[in-house]
Amino acid sequence: MTSSSPRRVSARLGAIAPSATLAVDAKAKALKAAGRPVIGFGAGEPDFSTPQFIVDAAIAAANEAKNHRYTPASGLPELRQAIADKTKRDSGYEIDPATTLVTNGGKQAVFQAFASILDPGDEVILPAPYWTTYPEAIALTGATTVEVFAGADQDYLVTVDQLEAARTDATKALLFCSPSNPTGAVYSAAQTKEIGEWALEHGIWVVTDEIYEHLVYDDATFTPMLSVVPDLADTCIVVNGVAKTYAMTGWRVGWMVGPTDVIKAATNFQSHLTSNVANISQRAAIAALNGGLDEVHEMRTAFDRRRKTMVSMLREIDGLVVPTPKGAFYAYPSVEGLIGRTIRGRKITSSIDLAAVILEEVEVAVVPGEAFGPSGYARLSYALGDDDLVEGVGRIQSLLAEG
Repeated sequence: MTSSSPRRVSARLGAIAPSATLAVDAKAKALKAAGRPVIGFGAGEPDFSTPQFIVDAAIAAANEAKNHRYTPASGLPELRQAIADKTKRDSGYEIDPATTLVTNGGKQAVFQAFASILDPGDEVILPAPYWTTYPEAIALTGATTVEVFAGADQDYLVTVDQLEAARTDATKALLFCSPSNPTGAVYSAAQTKEIGEWALEHGIWVVTDEIYEHLVYDDATFTPMLSVVPDLADTCIVVNGVAKTYAMTGWRVGWMVGPTDVIKAATNFQSHLTSNVANISQRAAIAALNGGLDEVHEMRTAFDRRRKTMVSMLREIDGLVVPTPKGAFYAYPSVEGLIGRTIRGRKITSSIDLAAVILEEVEVAVVPGEAFGPSGYARLSYALGDDDLVEGVGRIQSLLAEG
């Protein structure tokens, strides 16, 4: 392209990086399809099937003609009521269904939350390590991400002092995610309250991603931001969805809850962007939210077992530091102790190098830390079968024991 050639792709979209986690998962699946015995720790996706009662509700919905038509962009009234009831049940506070917008997955909720409150020139404080989509969604609004990093020595939990050091006159919002993707870190009630009160004091919006709320382990508890700082309600947007809790990643149902003016603006935007979420998926989500949590607890028990196995095996590898993940379904070891080593003739200079060697030499896919912030880390999901988990980590152990 010469200096006089017209730009074919807009600068804003051209600057977006593809999802690193989906890219790693796609590569692993492609190798598997080619007959390779690849084990993938990349995707944040439960290996369980969606509970049958939810599937049955979707099948019944597909046979009803009313679900073959457009419905309100904001979501089916029955689903918005179910979200309000679920919020009262699980989070302990009441919301008006009118302040809820049903979205095409939690990812759309995240994007629309930022799109609703940010302008070019605004800054968003983003604790790192972070989910790969957050900075891209922020960039699409023209705002700027300000990273605040907490490493393994802090169990990946940022402090108010760190947030305050990053605050400027341009700070508009804070992204808060607990339980965390990618680290599995969980903020205590006291930490959550302190961060929420800091944001309230300085007039900073909080976008709180609560999609892993039911996946907590050991002594950890999920603390909804608005349950401990209710006065933040006018400057807080809650994003959530059914994907992780109910093994419904492919159904694409999320939601955002926030102040009336923000939800109205986001609904207007969505009416032009995607219209309503697929009605069959919405009906399935109603069944999920109204159906109780027994099967969710069974899945959590399996995740907990796998978590313990993975952490134990990773800690046997010389050079890794593995904080105990207390939530979600990820381990996030520091691999800084492996940087500089030579593995099968290849010098490791970054976690990208390490992930490449692991995939190419022992056919195990992990996501390098660069996808989530600084180099020197790796994310491994334990949302896969027990046998594959043991085999995959075992291959990594054998490879790294050679050096």
